Amino acid sequence: MGVFEFIILAAIVTFIGYIILIYNNLVSLKHNVGKAWANIDVLLKQRHDELPKLIETCKQYMKHEQETLEKVMLARSSVAQAQQSGDIGALGQAEGALRLGLGNLFAVAEAYPELKANETFQHLQLRITGLENTIADRREFYNESVNNNNVRIEQFPDLIIASLFSFKAHKLLKFSSEEKTDINIKDLFNQ
Repeated sequence: MGVFEFIILAAIVTFIGYIILIYNNLVSLKHNVGKAWANIDVLLKQRHDELPKLIETCKQYMKHEQETLEKVMLARSSVAQAQQSGDIGALGQAEGALRLGLGNLFAVAEAYPELKANETFQHLQLRITGLENTIADRREFYNESVNNNNVRIEQFPDLIIASLFSFKAHKLLKFSSEEKTDINIKDLFNQ
């Protein structure tokens, strides 16, 4: 084997190695998106399981605030449906409605000092608040994973490998501006 053949062989091996490296990186990005979604899914399940406990505790104190409780339960159901169907857009909307409902529920609870003093309510409120914060962190991680994936499959030369092996872009988890605004607790008390 001559020098020229050796150079050609080395170039082919390097090229194949580069393609394998790109492919493996794209697979890793794709699985990071899946992992990020699974993390959100786990937290949504935890919240889904915790909310009935919080609401049942509140019901014992706030029989006449049934509308607020029903809105939270309806929003919870919408999140579960969007989660099961894998509809990112619907999940974003349902998450916003649930966040608003929880804010309303906690605001209504402010009017019941005996409820606020209830140890079970306090524990559940802290648990739900902690889950909400963790879900927000996981949403950010999911969107970052989606962004990394989507950028890589559009960059050259990765886009060639991505199109050859059918790597697809993923949708970001988005929320409307209304769903991102803070809840004005003072206004809730004046209703």
